[in-house]
Amino acid sequence: MDLIPAAKKIAIFVDVQNIYYTTREAYGRQFNYRKLWQYVSPQGDIVSANAYAIHRDDEGQLKFQDALRNIGFNIKLKPYIQRRDGSAKGDWDVGIAIDVLDTAKEVDRIILLSGDGDFDLLLSKIRNDLAVEAFVYGVPSLTAGSLISAATKFIPIDQDLLL
Repeated sequence: MDLIPAAKKIAIFVDVQNIYYTTREAYGRQFNYRKLWQYVSPQGDIVSANAYAIHRDDEGQLKFQDALRNIGFNIKLKPYIQRRDGSAKGDWDVGIAIDVLDTAKEVDRIILLSGDGDFDLLLSKIRNDLAVEAFVYGVPSLTAGSLISAATKFIPIDQDLLL
């Protein structure tokens, strides 16, 4: 891992579904949230850490959520919605964006875990309007180029951050 300069106040936002599916597709492994916490903690004071997930009332998912809570994450859940056509809905993009905008006024660095290019305008806004650093953690091959470009720093999720 590269050396990252210290920040005074840090907020972390995790698009859980995006990180789960991208690490699974690229590496066949799961993301190590404890290792992330250990990596970010020395960089400053983590004043907020939210993980956004879908609630399915599944035993494995409940254990995963408890593990995240024990690390220090606040879990935000949306119900899993199965459509009549068989597709599923469970998108947190707007919720994450609102929380980032609200929190960015109080921190020096936002850390976003996602590869979703829909967040590029959000990161540009907090960097330009609020002078807040915007770090993105994502799987390099599955992270939108526009999101990487909008970030102050892109940190690739690689073997060091996997279980």
